[in-house]
Amino acid sequence: MRLIFLLLFLKITPLFAQTKGMTPASIGIVGDTADVTVPTQTGFVLGGGSTDVKEALQWMIERAKGGDVVIIRASGATGYNDFIYGLGGVNSVETLLINNRELAMNPAVGQRIRQAELLFIAGGDQGNYVKFWQDTPVEEAINYLIHVKKAPIGGTSAGCAILGEVGFAALNDGINSEEALTNPFHPKMTLLNGGFIDIPILKNTITDTHYSNRSRHGRHLAFLARMKQDWDMKAKGIGVDEKTSVCIDEKGIARVFGSQAAYFIMVNKKKPERCESGQKLTWNRGGKAVKVYKIPATLNGDGRFDLNTWKLPKGQTWTYWFANDGVITE
Repeated sequence: MRLIFLLLFLKITPLFAQTKGMTPASIGIVGDTADVTVPTQTGFVLGGGSTDVKEALQWMIERAKGGDVVIIRASGATGYNDFIYGLGGVNSVETLLINNRELAMNPAVGQRIRQAELLFIAGGDQGNYVKFWQDTPVEEAINYLIHVKKAPIGGTSAGCAILGEVGFAALNDGINSEEALTNPFHPKMTLLNGGFIDIPILKNTITDTHYSNRSRHGRHLAFLARMKQDWDMKAKGIGVDEKTSVCIDEKGIARVFGSQAAYFIMVNKKKPERCESGQKLTWNRGGKAVKVYKIPATLNGDGRFDLNTWKLPKGQTWTYWFANDGVITE
């Protein structure tokens, strides 16, 4: 009996090692371990954090055309594997735990990402994503999926924070709205301007997540103030509430899925009246520092916004946000 068990173990062990050893960073895969290659359709998902929006994931899966899903993260486990595979319509789901630069520099890790027909960046700490993945084959592979393969890509929470051209890098920990408005040059205010993930439709754009749930409107306004003050950008922002996702199709049309809301924010032309180190932010400009369009989320993604023009749909109106002496008015 012991001999039979040993023989069975010896037979099984190489198969298990092969599955786990597909990529140095792999911590688990479900489905067919053989790579498939199918045509894909561009799409981007900005997830606001907390419970993932199933309808947004299904929207991505439709664009993956039955291909392989790769999840990348720098902490956590394989929770997405069974969940996404259970939605159906994919060949496999694999999670890569890329939690140091040595792994990120490994060509096999970058190659596995390039093979994905759908890439999803899990939540965690975006500071680690920047420190571990920037200027590595991981970054190159993500941009290959965007520009060459045209595969759907999404992220939630920290995974969403790195998708805009400008990102809050959180290299010195997170920052809340009060800290950001009180001092827009606070040491925690680490903004990354380009040089990482390059999604053309999100040029000049900074995302933020857990938006209303963690009262992040104020810090997002401070991010935009810095973008205007430091780089004179035509700065834009997309804020996404929890349990909500913004899905952007190949034509640049955003749809809002889920149960809360998303905010599309555009700065007016003038810089803040006061945006200095150690000083409270004042950005009033006649009460119209930035204009905001809020779209309530629905399960069907009924609310839409054109990210090519940033013009309002017919019959809709902007609201305005501004700050005086570190206090936001909405």
